[in-house]
Amino acid sequence: MYEKFYGFTSKPFQLTPDPSSLYLSAKHENALTYLEYVLRERSGFILLTGEIGAGKTTLVRYLLSMLEPSVKTAVILDSNVSPDQLLTMILSEFEVVPPGPSKSEALEALNRFLLARYAQGGYSLLIVDEAQNFTLEILEEVRRLSSLQSDDQHLLQIMLVGQPELRARLKRPELAQLSQCIGVSSHIPHLSRDETAAYIAFRLEKAGGKPDIFTPAAMQRIYRASRGVPRTINILCDAALVYGFAEKMAIIDAPVVEQAIEDREGRDLLPAAPLSAESPSTAGADAGGQFNEFLSRLDDLEQSLNMLQQQMDWRIEDLEGKGQGFKDDLVRNMKELYDRERDRTDKLLFEYSRIKERCAMLVKEKDAKAQAASSAENAELIGRMRDMLNAEREKNRQLEEAYQQLKEAFRCLEQNRLSELDRENQEFIASTFMDKQRNGKNRSWLK
Repeated sequence: MYEKFYGFTSKPFQLTPDPSSLYLSAKHENALTYLEYVLRERSGFILLTGEIGAGKTTLVRYLLSMLEPSVKTAVILDSNVSPDQLLTMILSEFEVVPPGPSKSEALEALNRFLLARYAQGGYSLLIVDEAQNFTLEILEEVRRLSSLQSDDQHLLQIMLVGQPELRARLKRPELAQLSQCIGVSSHIPHLSRDETAAYIAFRLEKAGGKPDIFTPAAMQRIYRASRGVPRTINILCDAALVYGFAEKMAIIDAPVVEQAIEDREGRDLLPAAPLSAESPSTAGADAGGQFNEFLSRLDDLEQSLNMLQQQMDWRIEDLEGKGQGFKDDLVRNMKELYDRERDRTDKLLFEYSRIKERCAMLVKEKDAKAQAASSAENAELIGRMRDMLNAEREKNRQLEEAYQQLKEAFRCLEQNRLSELDRENQEFIASTFMDKQRNGKNRSWLK
């Protein structure tokens, strides 16, 4: 509605999480660095907390957009589930179909999927959003999934995302094992006054507009009403732009913001502030400015004290009493180390590719030489085999000739033997006939 009037290419203060419009304050950048480091090292659970509207979901989506394609992710949003339903939802997110309805079959299917991803050089990430609403039984079931691991690494990286009360739940004795599994925990606090102004300018520029559409006084009023919560800042800025467009105001000042605040507070759309300043239009002529300034300072002081108390609690819990400066130095050193290692890895990969190409060329040359030498040896071997074959053929020919001669001699011997047998038979027959005749004559003479 107001985009064309203010020169925007898109709405600058949309409520839906948009990773491309993520404003990385120092606190958000620290949290992002921790998350990147833990995901790269694949060490234990990840705990990310923040107040409602602090930008947890946007930060997680921004992180997911930076992951490599080899990372398979599953996001669980529904907290009203049973342990069996949770496992079914995880399998569905990973697009895994179990062979049967039983829980053991589902766990086996998930384990096979995770092992296959690990064997292919990838890994899997499970994100449990709004984890503060999960029952103790579900949180314990999530912890059990971390037992799916190879010999030296977890097969499933798990990130718990929720509001600050999630930290209190993790201190309960029933979740002691889960609490001990958390490798890194990070909290996203509210934006400070300067960060709120920088956030508003960033969103305006990101949408193609001018960063100074809101006056400093208007930004100050937005900070006091929103208490530095990005989602509330978006609600107020969007409403102020609508009111400014209706009044054809190129610059949004404090009275326009005050109108947006009063409208939203009347409909209970804003969190209750510790103290609310009196409207400039109803303040007294003499003491109104001083009273408003006093209330503003008091609001800022109370807000700063509350944030300081929260930060101290979180630092004591996460860093065991170490100062904020040490934490910032550690994060900065880790980031520098990560950048150096990444540059070193890129150089090593480049050198490795060159060495690999050189090795491939050497292997080809070696294969060519071996093939040439093998061809010469093969030719010599073929010649020797040809000579041996010819010699064998000559021997076979000679044996064939000797066989034919022996066969002919045997035939002659057999023919001579048959002739001799025939002659002997003829002689025997003749001799027998003559004996019969002689015997006949003798018998006739006797008679």
